[in-house]
Parts: sequence; C-alpha cells; structure tokens
Amino acid sequence: MTLAKHAIVLLGVLAAAAAGAAERPNDFPTVARVEYVLECMNEHAGKQEFLYKCSCAVDQIGKKMRYEDYVTMSAALRYQTLEGERGAEFRDPESVKAMAGKYKAIRAEAATACLIR
Repeated sequence: MTLAKHAIVLLGVLAAAAAGAAERPNDFPTVARVEYVLECMNEHAGKQEFLYKCSCAVDQIGKKMRYEDYVTMSAALRYQTLEGERGAEFRDPESVKAMAGKYKAIRAEAATACLIR
C-alpha cells in the first residue's frame, strides 16, 4: 500500500472515531473529572490506589450520562440532606428523588465495575 493510500485509510479511521465520539455522552470537562476523582479519593482516605479506581468510576459515569445530567442528578443527591425550607426543593419533589436515585444507582454500578468498595 502506498503512502497516499495509508493516509486516506488513516483519515477515514480518524473521521469514524470522531463521529463516534460525538455520539457518545462522555462530554465531561477535565476539571469535573478531576473534582470527582479528588472527592472520591478523599472518601477513601486519599489512598493512591483510588486515583485509578476513581478515574475509572468517573469514566463509567460519563458513559452513562451527559455532563449536564450529571450536574443536575449529582446535585439532587448531594442536597437531599439539606434541612429547612431551602432543602425542601431537593427533598420533597418526586422528580428530584427519582433523579437522585438514578444517579446513586449509576454511581454504584461504576463503583462495582471499578472495584471501589
């Protein structure tokens, strides 16, 4: 195969990969991934092994949902414990409870897949 043919094949492969990447929901910005990993590591006493496990988990979560949904659903779960009137909007509506539950399940699946105990 000539160099020109190799270049054409390579361009085709790159175009297909780019098209596939655009279809995937894995659109988490780097800073969000880093924040997730740091928080996850902190929950596990900052052990180095969790750098890899937590990175795996955020990748798994990114495969299941778009970043915008992650922000909404993780906030729904995080603020379920807020007390008082301001917390009621996160505790009481069934739609918010459902979002929190769905995110919790996705996070649990990711933890299992990445051997986080």
